[in-house]
Amino acid sequence: MIDHPVLLENQVQDYAWGSKTAIQELMGVRDRQETPWAELWMGAHPKAPSSVVTDNEKIELNTLVGRYPKQMLGTGTAERFNNTLPFLFKVLAAEHPLSIQAHPDKTQAKAGFERENKLKIPIDAPHRNYRDPWPKPEIICAIEPFTALNGFRPADAIAGFFQSFCPAELAAQIKFLNDEPNASGIKKMFASLLRMEEKTKQRTIQSAIEKAVKTDSPEGEWVQKIHEQYPDDIGVLSPLFLTLIQLEPYSAMFLSPGRMHAYLKGVGIELMANSDNVLRGGLTGKHMDVQELMRTVSFEPSPIEILRPVAKNDWESVYPADAEEFILSRMQTNNQYKYRCSENHGLEILLCMKGSATITQGTEKTLLNIEKGSSVLIPANAGTYEISGEAFFFKASIPGSN
Repeated sequence: MIDHPVLLENQVQDYAWGSKTAIQELMGVRDRQETPWAELWMGAHPKAPSSVVTDNEKIELNTLVGRYPKQMLGTGTAERFNNTLPFLFKVLAAEHPLSIQAHPDKTQAKAGFERENKLKIPIDAPHRNYRDPWPKPEIICAIEPFTALNGFRPADAIAGFFQSFCPAELAAQIKFLNDEPNASGIKKMFASLLRMEEKTKQRTIQSAIEKAVKTDSPEGEWVQKIHEQYPDDIGVLSPLFLTLIQLEPYSAMFLSPGRMHAYLKGVGIELMANSDNVLRGGLTGKHMDVQELMRTVSFEPSPIEILRPVAKNDWESVYPADAEEFILSRMQTNNQYKYRCSENHGLEILLCMKGSATITQGTEKTLLNIEKGSSVLIPANAGTYEISGEAFFFKASIPGSN
């Protein structure tokens, strides 16, 4: 059992859309093979759990939490989340667009996971939709300018873009939107795009590209960029029907279950429920279950709230997000004042983004020296701890734990 802060060893996901430099530079690693590192995972998801070294034993975090759930998580959190760590903390580095996707809510995730288990679909099967029984709300915070698509535009705005880019090819979709300028019309429009015949799809994409090269709009620019990566995918049109947004550094947005989205380019801190459930809607060569996706997605247009951190104290600011599984905050320490955390806290993970610092616990005994790229696990039973030094952190914690 661990009762003090400890460094984490984390796993990297090297998806094709990743960056060859961003995570490597944060970690101070030179990758001679120039592998596209897409995500650094910090957490206890069984697909790629973090590890710690304790008593000369290297142990995966999901195993450690499973052995000592109340000590690691805190009694209340262990009871609420069935003795599992409820969040997954990531650095995400997108050099190219990710798939268009949505995530299930709690009820759908549980039912889908149980259904696919009964069908005896292997957890790692490419056609499996539900790899765990958890929902997947998430927050993304930009480290550098970060471009994304988030939620459907209003019906009249979509119809306007379709009229400008593909008026003949998308006449039926424009009619859906004009006849029902609401979520129902948007749902019919989107379903018809996903089920479009191949010849019609290619004509539509060609028309969109011909118009895009003649415009200087951000939407036209992203239609072209996406086409370079996915020339035969109807998701090329996604900047026309999903809201295009750029997050400035250290601003964030929350994605509730059912929210259609795609990350296009940039580096960010991502914090989500501890789930790998993804239902894809384009820009991918992976499995797409259109029927299940249509049951998952919210087609109601809604404004995007840009989240900025709210000061909790002199050292820590919290990003407001409506999630029961996680809290994302940023912390700044300096040599004049120590950051002091009270004894009453749950499990926390800290990621050092800049500078260096020292963590001490209780008796002022130095436990850890932390540098840029280091991540630290602080279990619930660690009690009071302090951080001194000039450093900047992101912190993942659990609501109701402190």
